Amino acid sequence: MDRRSLVKHAGIAGVLAAGAAPAVHAAPLVRWRLASSFPKSLDTIYGGAETFARHVKAISGGRFEVSVHPAGELMPAFGVVDGVQQGRIEAAHTAAYYFYEKDETFAIGGAIPFGLNSRQMSAWTFQGNGLRLMREFYAAYNMVHFPCGNTGAQMGGWFRKDIRSLADIKGLKFRVNGFAGKVIERMGGQPQNLPGGEIYSALENGTIDAGEWIGPYDDQKLGFNKVAPNYYYPGWWEGGLQLDLYVNRKAWEALSPEFKALVDVASSAAHVDMQAKYDARNPAALKQLVNAGAKLRPFPADVMNAAFKVSRDLYAELSASNPRWAKVYADYARFRGEQNLWFRFTEATFDRFMQGQKL
Repeated sequence: MDRRSLVKHAGIAGVLAAGAAPAVHAAPLVRWRLASSFPKSLDTIYGGAETFARHVKAISGGRFEVSVHPAGELMPAFGVVDGVQQGRIEAAHTAAYYFYEKDETFAIGGAIPFGLNSRQMSAWTFQGNGLRLMREFYAAYNMVHFPCGNTGAQMGGWFRKDIRSLADIKGLKFRVNGFAGKVIERMGGQPQNLPGGEIYSALENGTIDAGEWIGPYDDQKLGFNKVAPNYYYPGWWEGGLQLDLYVNRKAWEALSPEFKALVDVASSAAHVDMQAKYDARNPAALKQLVNAGAKLRPFPADVMNAAFKVSRDLYAELSASNPRWAKVYADYARFRGEQNLWFRFTEATFDRFMQGQKL
């Protein structure tokens, strides 16, 4: 299905939110199980799947129901793609970069270091070639995907000790998403890929020296400030993490045209809703964390510059060795260049001015 207009879907999402829904009473009853990669306690990122399921049930008049299951209930957080691919579940809600070991191209569908921000990612997906290219890629895994949320730009994580220079990355045991870990490793660090629910205990007992998740609202819920006081920014590896709804191809093809349209629209509604929640809730949470003693720290310039160079070198190597990556990344990189030129004169300039004012 070609869904090229986010504006159109946002409008329909408004209708859904108001409680109006088209009748689909001729369709058969459908029940799906959806496995999330996230714990139920995180009402933002886990909540994206719940928002999707709620709209599906409302618009179908209860004839299409999706039960949402947190990480570990049906399968492990990092096992959901296998579950969808093999048909053990109909759908999953997850972050694509968790599965980069299957193929690094997965990461482009979520976030890569120094990649697109959330608005640019939506533009590439819905109005560029992103949706088509990623669907071509996911077809090899027996899946159809739907963008279903974005966290926006993330924080750089919680560190037990200060990072004063690039030298402090050497030997650092850092929980970071798997694909970004390839960059950290080349910078001398020791990346650890842990589910969100395991980060706190690993920080507390010293198994890791630092850990990142998303941003203030979720981080406060997870209590990271209690075990690692230094809060670094920005999360250069996640300028705008896009979440995905993965659907088993057989389950997708079994749907009526009306129910296929419903999945398309409901995922778009959840996509917009997730970032709105993060943007609305992060500011107050950040203030509360600072008031409780969190120490905000920018990453040193030499860390940022080294990470950027290492990332570029990695992408060049992957483009030479992985034809699937090369095909998708070439289009992504071209789009990123055009977007950065545009944002330089508009969003970035406006934001820099406004952030310098007393409001």
